[in-house]
Amino acid sequence: MEVEQVLRMKEGTGKASYANNSLIQERGITNVRTVLQGSIQELYRAKLPECLIVADLGCSSGPNSLKVLVDIIDFVDVTRQSLNHKLPEFQVFLSDLPRNDFNTLFSLFPSFWEKLKERKGSDFEVACFISGTPGSFYGRLFPNNFLYFVHSSYSLHWLSKVPKGLVGDNGEALNKGNLYIAKTSPPEVGKAYQEQFEKDFTLFLSLRSQELVVGGRMVLLIASSGECRETSIPFELLSMALKDMILEGLIKEEQLDAFNMPMYCASAGEMKELIEREGSFTLHHLHTFTLQWNDPKFVADAARAALEPLLASEFGEATMDDLFCRYQEKIGSFMATEKIESHTTAISMSKKG
Repeated sequence: MEVEQVLRMKEGTGKASYANNSLIQERGITNVRTVLQGSIQELYRAKLPECLIVADLGCSSGPNSLKVLVDIIDFVDVTRQSLNHKLPEFQVFLSDLPRNDFNTLFSLFPSFWEKLKERKGSDFEVACFISGTPGSFYGRLFPNNFLYFVHSSYSLHWLSKVPKGLVGDNGEALNKGNLYIAKTSPPEVGKAYQEQFEKDFTLFLSLRSQELVVGGRMVLLIASSGECRETSIPFELLSMALKDMILEGLIKEEQLDAFNMPMYCASAGEMKELIEREGSFTLHHLHTFTLQWNDPKFVADAARAALEPLLASEFGEATMDDLFCRYQEKIGSFMATEKIESHTTAISMSKKG
């Protein structure tokens, strides 16, 4: 599976689209708004740029990138007023893989300006130039020493590729019956995922260190595992829904055995160690927070918006309605006795001199 060819959020503005089902990500972003505020205000005071060049990596097709941009402009405006400075211009690059639905994202620009006017007043004026930048953040996207600020939310858990090492020497799948690391997965599976994340995250840090100016800032929100290193219950429930469909002859067992999610939810400790080992950044803030969810339909719809294009590439578009209906039922049964949580690690750092 070529991840760049199939990984994207559910396109459009329909009922199942990411644009209408990205509240989980929005709540996470809102949860760490003060981290973003501190990072932006410290950056502005240190650099006083005439044009603040910003990149949002993994912008997707929903409204969250533009909501973050409203916050950034607001934080800079408040800071520059306290310093009696002129508001800088803003150059903003919204970046995601080439098959991302940029058209839907661009169609949200009028609402961005409306939200900015609501926040700052109808007479507020700002020079803000926004463009799309298709490409993988596991490659270079911008010139050397170009960016002042990088933001990325709920994107860096996606890997550049499915890890090697998920197939035995005899060609047999090691993670049979599972989409991701599960209780039944052998140790080699978790190790393969961890090693791939280490390579990808280290590469990401190295590339961004080339593109950021000295003292440039990054704020990252990354889906994580929490400190208990528990397996991912939502993915186990999704695997169970697929197994039911196998028993009914709707999909083939070999399809599930051969499919592995190209993602890894690392712990905060793993991320901190990799940042320190790579060495290009000074770490200012790192913490993990937990959100709880109690609505099965809400969780299933959010998962579908994020996973449908990826799953449809293997199991077919025609199976998606049935799959996520079953998935919602599995979640509901689980929630009758247990809770479903999601963990996010928030990181703020600056490029060393």
